[in-house]
Amino acid sequence: MELRKDPITRSWVITGDEPVETTKQEGCPYCQGAPDPPQVIASAGLTEGFPWGARAVVHPQPVYRIEGDPSRRGDGLYDQMRAVGAHEVLLENPRHDRQIWMAPEADIENFLSLAAQRIQDLKKDRRFKYITVFKNHGAVAGQEFEHPSSQLTATTFVPRRVLYELRSGRQYHVQKERCVFCDILAQEERQAVRMVESIGDYVASCPYAPRVPYETWIMPRAHQAAFEHGVLTRHHNLRDLASLLKRTLRRIRTITEDFHLVLHTTPNTLHKSDVLDYWRTIDEDYHWHIEILPILARKAKSYSFKEVYFTPVTSETAALRLRGANIE
Repeated sequence: MELRKDPITRSWVITGDEPVETTKQEGCPYCQGAPDPPQVIASAGLTEGFPWGARAVVHPQPVYRIEGDPSRRGDGLYDQMRAVGAHEVLLENPRHDRQIWMAPEADIENFLSLAAQRIQDLKKDRRFKYITVFKNHGAVAGQEFEHPSSQLTATTFVPRRVLYELRSGRQYHVQKERCVFCDILAQEERQAVRMVESIGDYVASCPYAPRVPYETWIMPRAHQAAFEHGVLTRHHNLRDLASLLKRTLRRIRTITEDFHLVLHTTPNTLHKSDVLDYWRTIDEDYHWHIEILPILARKAKSYSFKEVYFTPVTSETAALRLRGANIE
């Protein structure tokens, strides 16, 4: 695998010829008693009846590998580099039949704490510019493992969409000396037409200009730039985030079983760039959030217009239907 940069859009693409799978392991490799257990990186908390609560393990077929240097190089006008980074599977809990929207809040807290700990630890490596957590659920979404799990990647570059957010956040802050995410949240709470639910210090709402039907964001009401800092220093309200995440996913699943979930947080500012000036005020102008993008097969057209997104369901209608969903 190698990374290639599109000279027009400036986005990095990972590409390579994957080896043909010749063997398939019987049973779940992540359940207790598996004959060939995975390499454990870290654990968090406990689940009743099990020796662990949430675990980070090495991905069996990592897209990014932690050894070596990126060795960025040119090929004429093109840029390329080695796929150096980290790729981990975050096991959300030890029970094979307990997806995150079915788990007790205490189990979800373990998972959120583990994700924050892994991000914090990987940011100590100056090679890694960005670390995120994502979950693809359902065959259409590209789900890899049956065991309840998310994935984490650490990359030597900042993904393009996050760069857009960083630049927009900085420009807004330069003009108004405020966080654009905080201002959006304040208006959404005031208008209350795209709000889905709020629990304690956390809010779930449908964005004003959604990319897909029923797109939903979860973010802290109080300003927090880095997810890991917010989670690891605010233990008293982590249960609220766990509860809101669980309830929001239950609402989404009344619409569709397939979805993408991705965490957007700050890049690695422990080793700040001398070139990228938007990192100078990042603690004031960025705001971490979780984006949930449902996949509706019958609305496939929504995902085909990538230059101008199309969705046949307004945010206001989506929020109304999600609020009214029976999730008990």
